[in-house]
Amino acid sequence: MTPTRLPEHILARFDAVLDQVDARLRAGYPGPDGRAQPIHTVYVPADRITPSTPPDWGASAVTLLDRHRDLLSERDGTASLDAVRARLLGDPVQDLRIDFEDGYGFRDDAQEDAAATAAGEIIAGWASAGGPAGFGIRIKGLSGAERGRALRTLELVLEAMGGVPDGFVFTVPKIRAVEQVSALVALCDGFETGFGLREGTLRFELQIESPQAIVASDGTAPIARMLTVAERRCSALHFGTYDYTAACGIAATDQALDHPAADHAKAVMQVAAAQTGVWICDGSTQIVPDTEPENALLNHHRLVGRALRRGYYQGWDMHPGHLVTRWLATYDFFRQAVDVAVPRLLAYLDRRSGGVIDEPATAEALAATVLRAVHSGARTEDELRITAPELSPAVLRALVAREPIPHDPR
Repeated sequence: MTPTRLPEHILARFDAVLDQVDARLRAGYPGPDGRAQPIHTVYVPADRITPSTPPDWGASAVTLLDRHRDLLSERDGTASLDAVRARLLGDPVQDLRIDFEDGYGFRDDAQEDAAATAAGEIIAGWASAGGPAGFGIRIKGLSGAERGRALRTLELVLEAMGGVPDGFVFTVPKIRAVEQVSALVALCDGFETGFGLREGTLRFELQIESPQAIVASDGTAPIARMLTVAERRCSALHFGTYDYTAACGIAATDQALDHPAADHAKAVMQVAAAQTGVWICDGSTQIVPDTEPENALLNHHRLVGRALRRGYYQGWDMHPGHLVTRWLATYDFFRQAVDVAVPRLLAYLDRRSGGVIDEPATAEALAATVLRAVHSGARTEDELRITAPELSPAVLRALVAREPIPHDPR
């Protein structure tokens, strides 16, 4: 309703200014884009990748789970272990990067050329015959000495794939400046033209492992600007635990995912990416269950649970043993979260108070949690249909988007 005492020219000016703000905020913060975020990204060096790597990792993880079943059951119980064991046998890896950076090192050009072609062929095979839902490569960095090699590897992978399958993304390490992201956008434009691809086909992830990406020399936080100049091509921000903490001067003995320096960097990443549709991916741990399996398993389980409670729903896995505790901690977290979320969502839909009066923003978060639980496999749509038939996927998506609830959720 128009205020009766407000001059028309003032109202017009008021609306014009705020309409521009609304448009800018809609463009910059569109919210989730409908993609389902994976729980992890597995990194495998390019000289160790084979078409059977995902099931091979799953089989190794099952062997480890069976060997330490008593230890793990103390933390998660038999039901979770059985569910995770089935996951490891059937679909152990949701997302995988073939690594041409630190995990691969520097080889002569002929070696990396051959590895890049082989990687592209493997990814093409996964896309056509049922591999991980997400896949891609990590190229070398954009600094002068590595830049040419990074571009050559990416081009060879694109050629070998014979197109860009759904789920493909390339990860760019050691991002330090906004201009590097602008250069990546130009690179994508160029490859799309050169390969005859549809505009916007190529997407990348930025690996944040330098303090300069968190706080620039002028005191600004560059990550938010990076996401703006990425022109919607950036799908995720990945944290590099050890490069980042080393650059901050943290002693090697104290470099870890839960160091305060790492927590600060990830908090900045999280705020910069909030409501943009860009995912946040936690870093890796170097502790693997080869020499001290009990300590490694329990520590990784703790770190994954800690990250989930902080809203980092994805993390790196560098060893088959990490799959065991990644899935166990994820299932445990989301099962408990759903047990809390479902009654509150039902009360919200019924406009009743179940001891807590929830607002639309809370209902959005609760519904998003249930959708993540279903996508991860911690809960199934069939289980939800039995326990809460009102909470169909359509209803949950409407709550996340803050749209009208469908009249017939079934």
